[in-house]
Amino acid sequence: MRIGLYPGTFDPLTLGHRDIITRAAQLVDRLVIGVAINRDKGPLFTLEERVAMIEAEVADLRAALGVEIMVHPFENLLIDCARDVGAQIIIRGLRAVTDFEYEFQMVGMNRAMDDSIETVFLMAEARHQAIASKLVKEIARLGGDVSKFVSPEIRKALLARLAQRP
Repeated sequence: MRIGLYPGTFDPLTLGHRDIITRAAQLVDRLVIGVAINRDKGPLFTLEERVAMIEAEVADLRAALGVEIMVHPFENLLIDCARDVGAQIIIRGLRAVTDFEYEFQMVGMNRAMDDSIETVFLMAEARHQAIASKLVKEIARLGGDVSKFVSPEIRKALLARLAQRP
């Protein structure tokens, strides 16, 4: 069984993330979406909320693609998470050349720790390449329309959360 791990903070899950999930799920028998607990980023949504949103967003993909998709929170090293879930492949999405430098370093470090786990890069579709969760939150916070960047359910959750903040 080919198992792939697609890690991220997904705060919130964007249409760009969903595009990568859809395409990655077609490359593996089981796709594990690793939801990182990254305290340094100060996420808008709790881990539990992000996991629940992702579960809801991928429910239709499981049936449509006939692939097992799991959501797995993690706080350890990415390479250790990959080992924990039995992944042979780490899937990373690239938006622009600026992403590549960081990802290049990450691959080198991960390979040094475990060269049996391969990293595969997928480019988001052109219409999703500029989408970044950080920018989506900023646009929503300033009253902009984020409906082109997130699903209606995520948009609703995002606006509700921002309405709670001073």
